[in-house]
Amino acid sequence: MAAILAIDADALEFDPLWLVGRLRDGHRSGIGAVERLLLEEPGAPNSLLTWTAWQPGAALGAKLAAVFPGNEGRGAGPNIRSVIVLFDGQDGRPLAAITGESFTRAKTAADSALGADLLARPDAAVLAVLGAGAQAETQIRYLLAVRPSIRRVAIWNRTAEKARALAAAHSVPGVEIGAVEDAEAAVRDADIVSCVTASRDPVLRGAWLRPGAHVDLVGSFTPEMREADGEAMRRARLFVDTRRFAVAHCGEFTQSIAAGAITPKDVVAELAELCTGTSGRGSADEITLFKNAGGGHLDLMVARAVYDLAAGRAQQNQQGADT
Repeated sequence: MAAILAIDADALEFDPLWLVGRLRDGHRSGIGAVERLLLEEPGAPNSLLTWTAWQPGAALGAKLAAVFPGNEGRGAGPNIRSVIVLFDGQDGRPLAAITGESFTRAKTAADSALGADLLARPDAAVLAVLGAGAQAETQIRYLLAVRPSIRRVAIWNRTAEKARALAAAHSVPGVEIGAVEDAEAAVRDADIVSCVTASRDPVLRGAWLRPGAHVDLVGSFTPEMREADGEAMRRARLFVDTRRFAVAHCGEFTQSIAAGAITPKDVVAELAELCTGTSGRGSADEITLFKNAGGGHLDLMVARAVYDLAAGRAQQNQQGADT
């Protein structure tokens, strides 16, 4: 049996537009079968997420992600650690085991960036980021890649020091990046609002959104978690990466539906539909909202892309060694 390729995603550099393109192509090819399992530690906020996916004839795989929300705050490393196992879709051969925190960060950011590329106004100039954890930096980089028109990034966090630290560590030519202490003011000025928190209470109020804004919700993955209130959900034209997981598992949807602010039918389209021709934004003044709920198909698409990249480089290195 051929050796399984062990890949440390942290040792690779992903071009954001390349990875977004791979996700776009993957959605056009079809999602296939996807399943999700969530285990929660009794009496603690920690959880284990298992995603599995199968694109017939292409690839199949599974991802295990351990989520410990308190890690970063107490200096215990990243909040999310994961491993992905990739199999060949033709004969079931195990191809790779992929580790590295950058894998999940890149996958999550590429998911949001694809949504923003399909839904945000082409002339978006101001990005507000609510949250300053490890994912926020990658979100900024990927959103700037699909909207190079952005000229200002405002970062807010409940702990202001973290927002200032993220802003200070980030430098992009032609883009003003700074920390702010007023989330409402930042959102009212923003063309794109990206929420990257583990909040159980809304950090984004729908009343703050300006006409034409695009909202990117990243953090929630259980019915108890939510980043946006019911007014934001009610005002916006709603899109998701995957209906099945967003509507059933993410608090913005479960709680807003229970309160009567929206219904499941208010979801206009998911990513696969947007990538294959379903119309997104209806007008320049329309508010669009994209819920990044995740899914094993996304991990599978990115795992295949990472494997192709790593295998290609390994082959080049071997050829160089043989000459």
